[in-house]
Amino acid sequence: MGFFDWFPFFGKPEKSPEEIAEMRRTLSERYDHFRLLLQANNNAHELMGELEEALRGFTPYGMHYVRTLCTRISTSIFQMVRHLTELNPKAYAGLMPAYQSIQANIMPHLEAGEDYKPPRVLVLNLADVGRDHADLTGPKMAMLGEAGRALNMNIPEGFVVTTDAFRAYMRAGGREKEIDRLIQMVDPDDREAMFRLSSRIMQMVIDARLPNELAEKILAAYDDLRAATGQEVKLAVRSSALGEDIEGASFAGQYRSILNVDRSSLLNAYKEVVASKYSLQAMAYRLAQGIRDEDVAMSVGCMVMVDARSGGVAYSRSPVNIRDERVSVHSVWGLPKAVVDGSIATDEFQVGREPAEVVERLVAEKVEQYGCHDAEGICRLEVLDQNQNVPSLSDEEAVRVAAEAVKLEEYFGLPQDVEWAVTDDGVFHLLQCRPLMLMDEDEGPHEAVGDLPSPLLHGGRTASPGVGVGPVHVIRKDADALTFPDGGVMVLRQALPSRAALLDRCSAVITEQGGIAGHLANVAREFGVPAIFRVKGAMDSLENGQIVTVDADGHGVYDGAVEALLVEKPRQRVMRGSPVQATLRRAARHIVRLNLTNPEAPEFRPSGCKTLHDIMRFAHEMAVREMFEMSTHEDFIQAASRQLICGVPKQFWVLNLDDGISPEGEDREDRCVLLEHVDSFPMRALWEGMQAVPWEGPPPMHAGGLMSVMFEATANPNLVPAGRSHYTQKNYFMISKNYCCLQSRFGFHFCGVESLVSDRISENYASFQFKGGAANVDRRVLRAKFIGDLLEDFDFRVRIRQDNMFARVEGLDREEMDYRLKIIGYLVTHTRQLDMIMTNATQVKEKREKFLADFKMFKK
Repeated sequence: MGFFDWFPFFGKPEKSPEEIAEMRRTLSERYDHFRLLLQANNNAHELMGELEEALRGFTPYGMHYVRTLCTRISTSIFQMVRHLTELNPKAYAGLMPAYQSIQANIMPHLEAGEDYKPPRVLVLNLADVGRDHADLTGPKMAMLGEAGRALNMNIPEGFVVTTDAFRAYMRAGGREKEIDRLIQMVDPDDREAMFRLSSRIMQMVIDARLPNELAEKILAAYDDLRAATGQEVKLAVRSSALGEDIEGASFAGQYRSILNVDRSSLLNAYKEVVASKYSLQAMAYRLAQGIRDEDVAMSVGCMVMVDARSGGVAYSRSPVNIRDERVSVHSVWGLPKAVVDGSIATDEFQVGREPAEVVERLVAEKVEQYGCHDAEGICRLEVLDQNQNVPSLSDEEAVRVAAEAVKLEEYFGLPQDVEWAVTDDGVFHLLQCRPLMLMDEDEGPHEAVGDLPSPLLHGGRTASPGVGVGPVHVIRKDADALTFPDGGVMVLRQALPSRAALLDRCSAVITEQGGIAGHLANVAREFGVPAIFRVKGAMDSLENGQIVTVDADGHGVYDGAVEALLVEKPRQRVMRGSPVQATLRRAARHIVRLNLTNPEAPEFRPSGCKTLHDIMRFAHEMAVREMFEMSTHEDFIQAASRQLICGVPKQFWVLNLDDGISPEGEDREDRCVLLEHVDSFPMRALWEGMQAVPWEGPPPMHAGGLMSVMFEATANPNLVPAGRSHYTQKNYFMISKNYCCLQSRFGFHFCGVESLVSDRISENYASFQFKGGAANVDRRVLRAKFIGDLLEDFDFRVRIRQDNMFARVEGLDREEMDYRLKIIGYLVTHTRQLDMIMTNATQVKEKREKFLADFKMFKK
C-alpha cells in the first residue's frame, strides 16, 4: 500500500500532459484492437447463423458456397485471435496454435478433388460393363450394360470412355486446378457471370489436346467396333457422368449427346460431351441438387446408332400420380430425340399391367421427325402425309415396350424411365434406363379451397404437379433468360432441356409444346416446380410481369394470386442427403459446436478450444476482461474517460469506444459529457431503467437481517470503502453507438452489464451479472435467485452459482431489447440491500409484485 492510499483525501500526483497523451495513445491503440475484435465477433456470429441455416437444407447451395462460407468464418475468427493477442501478447500465446489445429481439421473437408492416381483403364467394351462398373462408366452406361447382360435385352454395340480417362484428360496441364480456381471466383447467383464462366470453361475443355494414349485408345475402340460389325459405323456419343441417372438426380438433358458421329469427328465429339459438364444448365442443376463439382467425373458412352422406325420414352408408372400403376409409352416416328427434348408432339399409350393391354391412346399430329443423314448428321425430316396422324406404334408394339419397362422395374427394384427404339423389323432396342422419380404420397392432386375465377388459359398436360404463383417471364431467345426474375413463371414455346438452368428460380413453367416424358418435365418434377405443357397460345396471351397463378393439376392459368389455390405446403429440405450438405456437416463439427460455456471453468483457456466457436467465445470474453481491467485503472480513467453530468449523486464515468458520444459532446474541453450527448442506444435504454423510479432506500429489516449485515461488514475487508480492493472501482460505461458495457457498484453489490443492439437481430444480446451483498452468504444467494427468477419471466437464460447470478437474452429486435435493458437498469438500482429481507417471505412477495408492476411502464 502506497503513502497516498493511507491518506486518500490528499489524492494522487497529477499526471503530466506527456504522460496523459501517451496513455491516450495506448488506449486508442488498444481500443482499435478491441473494436475490430468486436466487429469480427459480430461477423462470425452472423456467418455461423448462416451456416446453421444452410445445414437445415431448405435452399440449394454448392461447394463454392460451402468453401466461401467456411473461409469467411475462419477469417473472422483469425482476426479475433490476432486482435486479442495484440491486447495481451503473453497471456494468449497459445490461442493461435489452437486455431491452426482446428483449421487443419476443417480443410480436408473443403479441398477439391482427390489425390492423383494413375489411370486404371481408359476404355471398356459396353458388352463387358455391368452395374459393378458404375464408378468407371457412370450409372447410365452401367445400368444399360447390366440390362444387356442380366436380362438379355437388345442394347447397342459400343464402348465406354471411362472416368479414369476423364481425370487424365482434365489433369493434363493443370486444367482441373485452373477450372476449380475459376469456379471459386464467381458468385453462382450472378447469372451473367455464370454464363461467361460456363462459356469460358467449355471452350477451354474443347480447345485442349487429348493425351496421346487416350486418343489412341478411343480410335482403337472404334476400329474394333467397325471390324466386329464389318462396316463403317455411326455412333451416338452420350454422357454418363458419376451421379447421373441415379434416383432423385437424373441430370435429364443437362449434358450433351451427339448423334450420328463418324470416326473423323469422334475425338471432337468426346471433348464436346466432356465440356458439357460445365454447361450453364448442368452447373445450375448440380448447385440445386447439392452435388459437388469434384464428385462429377464424366464417362462417355459411344454406341452404334440404331436405325429407328419409331422411338420414345416409357415410364413404368405414372410420374405425376403415384397411385396410377399403368405404364405410359410416349412415341414418335424416327429417333426418340423428339420426345426427350420436347420439340415435337408425341403419341401416348397408357398400358395396363393385368391384363397387359392398351387402355388409353392419344395420337398426335406428327409433322416432323428426327433421322440420320450421312452428310448432315441428325436432321429434322418431314413426316409423310399419310403417317402424320397414324400411331407411331401399333398396340401390340406399345404393349411389348411396356413389358420391357416392367421387366426393368422388377429387376432393378425401382420404377423406370426407359428410352427405347423399334427398328423396321419390329425389334425393341433399349437405349437407356434410369430410376423414375415419383410424386410423394402427400403431394396428391391439388384441390381448390373455395370458388375459382375464370382462367386466362386452360388445357394442356400436367408435366409436374402443384400450384405456383409469380410474375410471367416469356423466353423467346437465350438473352431473355438473363433477366429471369426469382419466383417467375417461365413461359416457353418448346420444352427445351437447356431451360432447366432456370428451374431453381421458377415458381411454375408453361410451355406450348413438349410432353411429360421430356427432359425438362423430368427435372421440373425433381425440383418440385409445377409445370403445364401443351398450353396453346401461352406465348401471346401472357405478358411479362403479369402475376398469374398456375394450377398444373387443374390445367389452368389464372390472373393474379388465387388464394383458393394457394394452400401452403411444408418447405422441402432440398439439400437433405446431398453430398454438398454432408461435406458442410462434416466441416461444421469443427466450427459451430460450443464447448466452452463457463468462463469460470478450468478448461476455459486456449487449450480447451476444440472448435472455432470455442475460440470466438474465449476471445470475446477475454477481450472484454482486458478492456475492463484497463479502463478501471485510475490512470486510464483520468486520461480517457469523461464524467457523466446526469443530476444524480452517484458518479459515473463514460469511456467512448467509437461513436457513442455526439460531436458536440466530444468537443467539450472540461472532460465531462452530458446525457443528451450520449448516442449509445443500449446505454440510454439502460440508464432510463436505472432512473425511471427513484430508489426508496433500504427496506425495513428485522434484527436478524441487521446483525447479518453488521457481521459481514466487519468480517469482509472488501466491503470497507477505504480498503484497496477490486470492489472500490468507479462506476463506468464503455460505449459505442450500438454497444454498452457497464461495471458498477451499487451499495454492497456489484453489477456488470454488456449489450449490443443493432438492426441485425441475430447479433443482439444483453447480459447481466450480479454478485455480492452485505448480508451473509445464504441471504445473498436468495437474492441472486430472486433476480434470476424475475429475469426468466422475460426470456433470459439464467445461471446462478452461490451469490453470482448471470443472465443473458439474445436474438430480439430493437424494441424488445430496449424493454429488457430497461428492466436490467431497474434491477441495477432497486436490488440494493434486498439481501437483508430475503428470509421474510411476505416482504419478498411484495417486492416481486412491485417490480413486475413497475416493469409495465417500460412496455411500449
